[in-house]
Amino acid sequence: MKNICVHGHFYQPPRENPWLGDIELQESAAPWHDWNERISAECYAPNRVARILGKDGKIIKIISNYERMSFNVGPTLLQWMERHDHDTYEGLLEADRRGRERFSNHGPALAQVYNHMIMPLASMKDKVTQVVWGIQDFTSRFGRFPEGMWLPETAIDVETLDVLAAEGIRFTLLAPHQAKRWKSIIETNWHDTSQKPIETWHPYLCHLPSGRSIALFFYDDFLARDIAFGSLLQNGQLLAQRFLSSIERVKEKAPLAHVATDGETFGHHHKYGDMALAWCLNYMEQREDTRLTIYGEYLDNFPPQYEVQIRDETSWSCVHGIKRWKEDCGCNSGLHPGWHQKWRQPLRESLDWLRQKIDEFYEKDASSLFTDPWQARNVYVQCLLGNSTGSRQEFFSAVSPRELSSEEQIRALKLLEMERSAMFMYTSCGWFFDEISGIEALQVLLYAYHALSLLEELSGKGIKNNFMSLLEKAPSNVREFKNGGVIFEIFVVPFYVDFFRVAAHYAVKTLFEEDVAEEDIFSLYNYQIQAEKKVLLKEKGERLSLGVATLLHMVTGEKQRIFFAAFHRGGHDVLCGVRASARQEDMLQWQESLQEKFPQETEKFFVELFGHRTYSLRHLFKDGQRRIMHSIIDRDVTRIENYLKSVIRDYDSLLAFMGLIRMPLPDVLLSAAEVVLNGELKRVIWDGDPDLEQIERRLTQAHSWRVDINEAELQHHIRGRLEQEMIYLAEQTDRELQFSSLAKVERMLEFVRRHHWDINLWKVQNVYASLSDPLIFETPAYKAVGDLLNMRL
Repeated sequence: MKNICVHGHFYQPPRENPWLGDIELQESAAPWHDWNERISAECYAPNRVARILGKDGKIIKIISNYERMSFNVGPTLLQWMERHDHDTYEGLLEADRRGRERFSNHGPALAQVYNHMIMPLASMKDKVTQVVWGIQDFTSRFGRFPEGMWLPETAIDVETLDVLAAEGIRFTLLAPHQAKRWKSIIETNWHDTSQKPIETWHPYLCHLPSGRSIALFFYDDFLARDIAFGSLLQNGQLLAQRFLSSIERVKEKAPLAHVATDGETFGHHHKYGDMALAWCLNYMEQREDTRLTIYGEYLDNFPPQYEVQIRDETSWSCVHGIKRWKEDCGCNSGLHPGWHQKWRQPLRESLDWLRQKIDEFYEKDASSLFTDPWQARNVYVQCLLGNSTGSRQEFFSAVSPRELSSEEQIRALKLLEMERSAMFMYTSCGWFFDEISGIEALQVLLYAYHALSLLEELSGKGIKNNFMSLLEKAPSNVREFKNGGVIFEIFVVPFYVDFFRVAAHYAVKTLFEEDVAEEDIFSLYNYQIQAEKKVLLKEKGERLSLGVATLLHMVTGEKQRIFFAAFHRGGHDVLCGVRASARQEDMLQWQESLQEKFPQETEKFFVELFGHRTYSLRHLFKDGQRRIMHSIIDRDVTRIENYLKSVIRDYDSLLAFMGLIRMPLPDVLLSAAEVVLNGELKRVIWDGDPDLEQIERRLTQAHSWRVDINEAELQHHIRGRLEQEMIYLAEQTDRELQFSSLAKVERMLEFVRRHHWDINLWKVQNVYASLSDPLIFETPAYKAVGDLLNMRL
């Protein structure tokens, strides 16, 4: 009996603004909001409902890959999913529950070190916290203790293995080259892996200096590379055959063919990789000579008969060990030939310096608040999971020697948030890629700035300039950016958030979103805002919003009462001012003065009243900034678009002739045509009944006029409209509306087919496969939609 196991490491680095606790708009992920949303749509969600096709190309089965494979999902990614992609989140939890029924009460989910820190480079205290947080996060979500734990980049040293074993972890996964030597338990002589490579088809026992031990599985790295970088995921049958051939000559009774790779391989890196994996897993499940298994189950059935010793400070993705995360070792993405990574060592040294300052202050300051500051940090994860007053009170009861005052509790939570960001600034992705100004390195610097800001606030000592001086030793590959210090000042410092900036954002929202002005309590990221008094004045297109609000930071419990005012005098000219609330009579006087001076002298009085606490639209958070800008300019944009449409209509015949003789359009007309055609295409797609002939005409014109069409965005909108229409069809009970919706879907799919667009319509296909109304089945449109959907694969 051949045993088959696929492990997927599903992970994205934490991308949140640490002050806000959520991800702001990421333009590079367009047309999605951010990279988590994009990869979830392409990979995490499809693997929950993966399609298996029959010989005729039609869907014969929909399965969850997760309940048939081994997997881990990063805790910070699970936290994001819980808020923003709840169906996929619940699907993962359900897959583990159902997997236990399949695998002898062993769940397919493994835990993961909390925020993907390279463990051999971590301090002993951080190693323990990372493992404990990973275990507690897993237990709270999956309702059981994890048997195994994934180590980021499989980076390993003996100390890390001992921490895993001490916390009750049974096993972890490594690459074959991380084994130093091995032998059978009954042998006395060791085999050096340089002379005799380690066998990957059974587990090994690793005895540790402490007297503990842990089981290790070494995955098939040749198979893993072929899956990640080869063509195996183009065909599920090919993948299955490759699995079987990997152990066909193994003489053992029950060999294990297993592989570990990034989960994003199955759908994000390889389009339709989720389907190839589903076909392979389903095929293995049906064969009589193969059996799907997971590591915990296999370990119970076949305990280790071999021992192993590891190579310290090694990983699966750096041939130099773990140098990729601390120096210019030569490992890079390959996307920027000629670029160096000399910035890696200075970046790590800068963060090490900051960590030392933070840990020294934390240990000293927290000693008066906690019985054991480091044990308190280990337990703090329960506050992140519950994030409620109740969980905080339970936490303080467990870790404090006495009842703390409200002010002491706030200080304690700030200290712990400082420590959390100090760990997050070591997230591995910050060093993995090519440039210190890249999105991943900027993210770790953002966490560093959050930790640094809290240290400065709590200690009363400024160290930012010292930190930036250290960063200046990290050279950038981009000449204009010079070094890490300049990059920190340009790209990181503007993300700083305090109560005043949050209040300013809220104040501007009240100008343009009147429902906000009417609410008593408003939530904004990590903040809750309760307005005590608000006034909204309007005169000849100008607006003034003012009032008093109390802001609550929901993580630390800190409060701030603020007087605010926001003034809009037209266009994008928005001014906002905030200041700490004062005596009631003072605030009443400010309010009366603002009302008296509105609108003629408002701007001048703002400067007198608020001073440097004056803000404009550029200080708003990205998502709110975009919404407000749209509300300001939508009318103007519509007017401009209508004017450009009239221009294009006036020149339509001339443009057609220029296209016929292949004469380039003048730049001004080319730009106008690009705006008009792209705008109309998007609008028509979302019309009640999309006019596909009009879309066709516009695409033909664009080709003739040599106008660039944003095809990726167009396909994104077509997919969204198809998904919306199919969900509406599935939920609709009115027969005429059902048939009308089905006809729309048929026409749009036929349009997609004609243009040979490779749009991943997994959600549309799955909804179609779930339809159960027999009267719909009898319609020609139903059959036509089925044929068209399967032609997409």
